[in-house]
Amino acid sequence: MLDFVGVSSFEELFREIPEQIRLQGDLHLPGPLKEWELTARLGSMASRNLPSSKAAHFLGAGCYDHHVFSATKSLIRRGEFFTAYTPYQPELSQGTLQAMFEFQTYVCRLSGMEVANSSMYDGATALAEAVLMAQRLRPGRSRVVISGAVHPEYRAVVRSMTDPLGLELLEIEPDLSWQTHWEKLETSLTPNTSCLVVQNPNFFGTIEDQEGLRRAAEAVHKVEGLFILAVVETTALGLLKPPGELGADIFVGEGQPLGLPMSFGGPLLGLMATKEAFLRQMPGRLVGQSHDSTGKRGFVLTLSTREQHIRRERATSNICTNQALCALAVTIQLALLGSGGLREIALRSKEAARQAMDSLAQIPGLLIPQRRVYNEFVVQTPVEPGLLNRELLNKGIVGGLDLGRFNPAWKNNWLLCCTEKSSPENIQKLVAALGEVL
Repeated sequence: MLDFVGVSSFEELFREIPEQIRLQGDLHLPGPLKEWELTARLGSMASRNLPSSKAAHFLGAGCYDHHVFSATKSLIRRGEFFTAYTPYQPELSQGTLQAMFEFQTYVCRLSGMEVANSSMYDGATALAEAVLMAQRLRPGRSRVVISGAVHPEYRAVVRSMTDPLGLELLEIEPDLSWQTHWEKLETSLTPNTSCLVVQNPNFFGTIEDQEGLRRAAEAVHKVEGLFILAVVETTALGLLKPPGELGADIFVGEGQPLGLPMSFGGPLLGLMATKEAFLRQMPGRLVGQSHDSTGKRGFVLTLSTREQHIRRERATSNICTNQALCALAVTIQLALLGSGGLREIALRSKEAARQAMDSLAQIPGLLIPQRRVYNEFVVQTPVEPGLLNRELLNKGIVGGLDLGRFNPAWKNNWLLCCTEKSSPENIQKLVAALGEVL
C-alpha cells in the first residue's frame, strides 16, 4: 500500500499532520461488549435526551412536532421502498414511480399549482432553487426582493446561493406587528427585479394579509418579475388559500410537518410547484404518466435533460438521490389524513395556539402583540428567552426560540409553537411554570 501511494513509511504518510496533535501512546479503548451490554449502555446514554413524547413541547420555527401515523412508519419500511434507488429503469420501478407521481399530485393539490417535482432536499434549498429558477426565467435581472418575515435561515441559504452569482438580495425588514411591510416591499420592485419572495404564514407565525399578498403579486407582475410564495408550516394549507389562488408563480415549502418526525432536525423534504409554462426551468426530478407498447398505463422519469443528463453548467439542478423515501412518507400520511383530516390538524393546531396566547397574556410582564396567527406566535419577555428555556427544561418543558439570535432588534422576543399534540394540560403546565419563573 505504501508503495502504491508513493511513500516509504507510515511516518512519511502522516507527516502533513502536526506532531503535537498526533496521538502519543495507546488509544486505550474499552473491550468489546455483549449485545445486551451494548444495548444497556446506549440506552443509558439516550436517556439523557428529552424526547418530545416525554415533554411539553413548544418549539417550532421550521421543524414541527406533528403526529406521524403508525401506518406511515410501517409502510415506508417495506423493502421495495426502503432499499429502492433512483428508478432509471421504469419497467422495474413502477411502484416507486407511481408513488412519486402521487406525491406530485398531492403537492399540486395543496399548492393550487399546475405541476410539481418529485421533491427537493428541504424547504430552504427549495427556496434557493426557486430563486435561481426565476433568474433563468428572467435573465439579465440582478435584484431579488425578499420579505424579512421569511425564515432567517432560509434567507441565509438563498444568500449563500445567490452571492456567487453577483445578485442583489434586498431584504425588507418586517413591521412592528411581525408581518411583511407591504409598502416598502412594493416600492423596492424595479424592472431589474427577477422575483419577490414572501412566506405565509411567516416566520413569526403571522398569517399575512391576503389582500397584501395579492397586491404584492400584482406589483411584481407589473415589472414582469415572478412571485415566489413559501409555506414552511405546510399543515396551514389545510386552512389557508393555496398559493396558486394568491397569484404565486412558484410555490416552495417544507414537507416535514406533513408526515416526517423531527429526528434532531432531519432529514427534511423540499416541496416545489409552478405553472406549466415554467416547467422546463423547474429543477429536480419529474415523473410523468405514459403508456407502454400494449396501451397499459405506466410511469417514467420525464424531461430528464433539464438536469443531470446534460452538462453541469446547463442543468437546472444537480440533485442526485433526492428525498424519495421522505416524499413517500408524506404521500402515505396525506392519503391517510385526506383533506378533512388535514383541516382538522390545522384547526387543532390553530386553536391550541390561541388558547396558549390567551393564557400567557394573563401573566404580568409578558406581551403578545399579534392577532392573526396560525400555530406560532411571538411573546415579548422581560428577561432573556434563553433563561426561560433553561428553567423550563428543568421542569420537562421544551420552550420556544430566542429570536435575538437572529437580530439584535428582536432581543427578548420568544417564538412559541403549538400543534395538535399541544394538550390543554401541557399548555397549563407551561403557564404555571412561567408564573413561577417570572
